[in-house]
Amino acid sequence: MARSQCGYPGTRGSAPRHSGSGVTRPSGDQGMDAVRRSARGRAESPPDRKVYMDYNATTPLEPAVIQAVTEAMKEAWGNPSSSYVAGRKAKDIINAARESVAKMIGGKPQDIIFTSGGTESNNLVIHSMVRYFHKQQTLKGQMIDQYIPEEGARPHFITCTVEHDSIRLPLEHLMEEQIAEVTFVPVSKVTGQAEVEDVLSAVRPTTCLVTIMLANNETGVIMPVPEISRRIKALNQSRAASGLPQVLVHTDAAQALGKRRVDVEDLAVDFLTIVGHKFYGPRIGALYVRGVGKLTPLYPMLFGGGQERNFRPGTENTPMIAGLGKAAELVSENCEAYEAHMRDIRDYLEERLEAEFGKRIHLNSRFPGVERLPNTCNFSIQGSKLQGYMVLAQCQTLLASVGASCHSDHEDRPSPVLLSCGIPVAVARNALRLSVGRSTTRAEVELVVEDLKQAAAHLEGSG
Repeated sequence: MARSQCGYPGTRGSAPRHSGSGVTRPSGDQGMDAVRRSARGRAESPPDRKVYMDYNATTPLEPAVIQAVTEAMKEAWGNPSSSYVAGRKAKDIINAARESVAKMIGGKPQDIIFTSGGTESNNLVIHSMVRYFHKQQTLKGQMIDQYIPEEGARPHFITCTVEHDSIRLPLEHLMEEQIAEVTFVPVSKVTGQAEVEDVLSAVRPTTCLVTIMLANNETGVIMPVPEISRRIKALNQSRAASGLPQVLVHTDAAQALGKRRVDVEDLAVDFLTIVGHKFYGPRIGALYVRGVGKLTPLYPMLFGGGQERNFRPGTENTPMIAGLGKAAELVSENCEAYEAHMRDIRDYLEERLEAEFGKRIHLNSRFPGVERLPNTCNFSIQGSKLQGYMVLAQCQTLLASVGASCHSDHEDRPSPVLLSCGIPVAVARNALRLSVGRSTTRAEVELVVEDLKQAAAHLEGSG
């Protein structure tokens, strides 16, 4: 099985620290309560504090999540498959968490499979579809070969050029091993999105899966997943009449969850990937599968004791599942407040950057008329000495990334995502990705902008 080289990464540098004071709050009692809860219990930072703005890489655990994990460790240490008290307690916690995760995305509890994280969820979908394709081939008597005999009977996948490595690398591995065919649809240089028509025109008789992320981790651009799903469902009706297998739709929702409302009915997807540490939960994940095993096929990559209805065996990690459930519960209760607060802070950050740097600022994540995540700002300060990684190295306060954290070993190279979106090489080379969180304040924005000013001045004044 191919594994992503970077998975869903943690952050580079020090752990995030929060001021816990001076938080700009969304309007309304619910919004104020949500932000207060997010900041509660976090220590005041020292005078030389660091300001963390890499929430797209990873988020700290909410205090309520830590409490849920701790209580599960103490009270639900038993094997969930056992009948004694601690085992039953563990099973109850897992069932409650499954309901909370399902509620967060508008799904059914029985359609949630717990996994170790986003990389496993994505790989599980991809490898399941390879098996599903070959089973359909056997059942239909090699029907597909009648349509494209010269291509043989390899499953075909459609994705886009800006997907996370845990999608891209497994698909590239399948291509290298001549197990599958893959079309990487380019994103539009006007919108930063995978265009619906490009996805549809890539469909072949052998196509089994379209996998398009819900929100890009570097630009924050929201992909047109609902429209892609709707068009694929319509296409499946004509495919069924021709004896061709249906095309299923998967979206990696890692970046969107906790920042905007996510509803599987609105998205109309068959699979959806959930990653806990992107929304203040622990580093485990889940996979939504619509009508798992009945409406939508899923085949295990692991074999063992039969947990998770045999789709993902292995004794359940009860404390982490408890934490994931609590994190999902907080999202369900407060998502609108979280979104409003992050958008306010992100917009203020961009206003301050433009005010301080003027025409030298290029906002890489702004595409006219295109929705993006409320917390993400990708920008470049133009100048021959202001490569992103060099600016970041000079910063005394800011903790952030030049792009996806899993590419930090190649931080001197322009981001392939930005280049795919049409950002010029000289601009992309200077890019920084700042992503704000639930408790980021305007005061912290001021500190970061001043830090960036001094870093740029130092670099341009040296040599």
